[in-house]
Amino acid sequence: MGESEQAESSPRPRTRRPATVREAKALGHPMRVRILRLCLRRELTNKELADRLDTTPGTVLYHVRRLVDAGLLTPAPVRTGVGGALEKPYRATGETWWLENPLGDADPDEAAAPVEAFQQELREAGTESVRTFSRFALRLSEEDVAELDRRIVAVLDEYVATEEQRADRPLYSGIFLLHRPAE
Repeated sequence: MGESEQAESSPRPRTRRPATVREAKALGHPMRVRILRLCLRRELTNKELADRLDTTPGTVLYHVRRLVDAGLLTPAPVRTGVGGALEKPYRATGETWWLENPLGDADPDEAAAPVEAFQQELREAGTESVRTFSRFALRLSEEDVAELDRRIVAVLDEYVATEEQRADRPLYSGIFLLHRPAE
């Protein structure tokens, strides 16, 4: 196989891009962030999501529509449910991983959505679910912050890009958050 043929057959590494206004708005609610995470590993219907999130199917449908409109959630093929009724499941596109700081310009409530969603997930899973924890305080310049973020994201990108190779392993969820403490 020639060099150009080999390059075409291997997947190109993904690069980050700025979020559209619609994507950023869609990510500005904790329930939508949770819906995306739940639909990343398996296809779920409005009813399944409502049961998992302890809310009504109508509430879930509102949020699902926002995510579909933003291209972050996509309808999966219709399936036949347990009772024989047709069900319309959804799956996450995984696109959010490749967005650069999608909530950077959001108002404070929207910017906190991923943190609130993570807190809800952690409460649901229980403290015994925590496998590793590191808390730190570092004195960093803006350049240091950018470099730390770049290096951490590069490691995570390697795992995200090869996720399908570990489909048989337990799922772990996490968050990396760097903030300036109140003075």
